[in-house]
Amino acid sequence: MAPSSCDKYRDFAVTKGYGVKGISDLGLKALPEQYIQPSEERIDMRKVLDKESIPVIDISNLDDPEVAHSIANAAEKWGFFQIVNHGVPMEVLENAMEATRRFFELPVGEKIKYLQENSPTKNVRFGTSFLPKADKVLEWKDYLSLLYVSEEESSNYWPSACRNEVMEFKKKSEIVVEKLLKILLQRLNVDLNSKESLLMGSQRINLNYYPICPNPELTIGVGRHSDVSTLTFLLQDSVGGLYVQKMETDHWIYVPPVDGSIVINVGDALQIFSNGKYKSAEHRVAANGSNNRISVPIFFNPRPHDIIGPLPEVLKNGEKAIYKSVLYSDYVKHFFRKSHDGKQTLEFAKI
Repeated sequence: MAPSSCDKYRDFAVTKGYGVKGISDLGLKALPEQYIQPSEERIDMRKVLDKESIPVIDISNLDDPEVAHSIANAAEKWGFFQIVNHGVPMEVLENAMEATRRFFELPVGEKIKYLQENSPTKNVRFGTSFLPKADKVLEWKDYLSLLYVSEEESSNYWPSACRNEVMEFKKKSEIVVEKLLKILLQRLNVDLNSKESLLMGSQRINLNYYPICPNPELTIGVGRHSDVSTLTFLLQDSVGGLYVQKMETDHWIYVPPVDGSIVINVGDALQIFSNGKYKSAEHRVAANGSNNRISVPIFFNPRPHDIIGPLPEVLKNGEKAIYKSVLYSDYVKHFFRKSHDGKQTLEFAKI
């Protein structure tokens, strides 16, 4: 069903639940005006550095001091890195991708069962854009967001089209993230065992779908932002579209898909815990005019009731705190009160 001219696609995509996939399926030759981003928010290819990329790190031997150094260095200097030989079987990655495709190919009548107002639990949400009811300009992305609470809830409420595959991907990713955090905390002289529930006490999995877009140069898949996580564990398909801002510059770096790799990025929570030693990086996703793209990030976060602030071990030698202690749920609420705006959320935690 095509939208009427008066609602200008917002009602069609957001309220009726067709999303941008529904708009893409109409085969429009021109991008609806609700998705045309201001020029400063589009990806300016003149600011993309052709000859630079984030580090790609082989983590098959995490006991090697050089590997540990590469991981910590990437978290300090780039905020992003890719890992290969990480131990998550290729079959698990492929199954997670296929399950994501399967969910978004469901009839709209099935997907809208998970719209916020319809979902049987607040922890499972299907939607489009970032804050579609508040954003003046919409982003070209649909998503299914799954907050892991328990095996029982996941079994009962996660969509059957993707439940088992996503759960397996989550379980395998936890093992890798725990190893990476152990290395990153060692650099801070912090023992992960005493902080594990604080740093990775909750997980949210997003299944992201970026359908073919008319005039992709005029819009954005996801706007400039940093994650509110401790670490993000991202599976992206071979289409690509992820761009990361180079630290302390206005230049951007394209993250090419590497077969079998996982993209890791530092979130704001880890920047706060480390008192700025590890840094989250702004990133965004381009729309594509030729191919549908999917990605599956897992956000490893503190729990809502946790207090986040510089870890005492980081400050014990007299280092001055740059961030105050804040309730993590308050930090997340602040992030979701506004459109994507780079790293502005961090100001909420600054002293």
